[in-house]
Amino acid sequence: MFKIQNSVLFLFISLYFIFSTYPLSKTNNVKSNVIVGANQISKYENLLKNKRIGIVANHTSVIFKENLEYTHLVDSLIKLDFDIRKIFAPEHGFRGTEPNGANINDEIDIKTGLKIVSLHGKNRKYGEIDDYDLNEIDILIFDIQDVGVRFYTHISTLHYVMEASARNNIPLIVMDRPNPNAHYVDGPVLDLENQSFVGMHEVPIVYGLTIGEYAVMINNEGWLNNNMKSNLTIIELKNYDRKVTYDLPILPSPNLPNRKSINLYPSLCLFEGTNVSAGRGTEMQFQIYGSPYLNKEKNNFRFTPKKNSGSKYPKHENLLCYGKNLSENKKLDKFDLSFLLNAYSDTNDKQNFFNNYFDKLAGTNSLKNQIISGLSEKKIIQSWKKKLDIYKEMRMKYLIY
Repeated sequence: MFKIQNSVLFLFISLYFIFSTYPLSKTNNVKSNVIVGANQISKYENLLKNKRIGIVANHTSVIFKENLEYTHLVDSLIKLDFDIRKIFAPEHGFRGTEPNGANINDEIDIKTGLKIVSLHGKNRKYGEIDDYDLNEIDILIFDIQDVGVRFYTHISTLHYVMEASARNNIPLIVMDRPNPNAHYVDGPVLDLENQSFVGMHEVPIVYGLTIGEYAVMINNEGWLNNNMKSNLTIIELKNYDRKVTYDLPILPSPNLPNRKSINLYPSLCLFEGTNVSAGRGTEMQFQIYGSPYLNKEKNNFRFTPKKNSGSKYPKHENLLCYGKNLSENKKLDKFDLSFLLNAYSDTNDKQNFFNNYFDKLAGTNSLKNQIISGLSEKKIIQSWKKKLDIYKEMRMKYLIY
């Protein structure tokens, strides 16, 4: 696969730095009393004995040691002589370094010699595992850090992994990890007419479940194709309280660099469906917003998006944007519609404010129309309350913690 010696060397060096020293968020501190699913090997080792294993993983799939040290789950299981046959990589790739939406090719992990099957390549439906990729797999493991937001695509990948598991009668182990936005539920519930890879299920933008809890909900609510069921095992967290803030020790993706961005992401990602930048191409991704078209007097924060490792083609590249810096807001951990409403009110290009992607992110056709018609924030929130309350009641059935 790699014909040029320098390319091999570069990839090897990249693997070393990514899996031994992947950057920690500057504001994050590990809650050492929380034990993630992957750490509890005694709970799943018997399920893996004498089995050919496929792992759906990225750079967050780690087993923690003391003092912020960790080893990747793949490396740990190989060291314990388990038979890992294949790695399946989600959006952003196995190393978590690819920009959002990037098509990623299959490759070979030089460190282990394992094939990495990209679930985000141009020749497959995003997230889906082809049956032929499971020919020599007896059991699957899913271990990816989620952030608890509907359009963060790892729950869509989970859905397709569960379908592949059910379709091929292959057991699936989900290693649970804390959700940094698990303490509340908010936002419009998805209408199925807007179903896509950035929103597959009738859940609100912030759904308040860990990835393990969410997997059980997918199974039990009959959301898999043809009402299939995955043979599912959840390796639960220990000492986890969803009401206690949990700082992720490893950055979940290139454009979520700290807790502030993770907390603001549910609100600011809606700008991806508009002509307003949410900070891609800066070092304050999902902590700021702005565009060249916002009122300069009302929006006195200035930034200029530039191409960087997390964004190859940032919105308004090299253009001066006027907007707001939200990084110092005291109350970040909630879904806040006011940012979007204020930006629409302040733009001098209302005709081109929304793009075709907005309804997919919002999960509904009504939000855009409500904003255009000038409906108040209070009335907009009231309009989705009924469906939100129904979801909240359903969610209670799946709370493990």
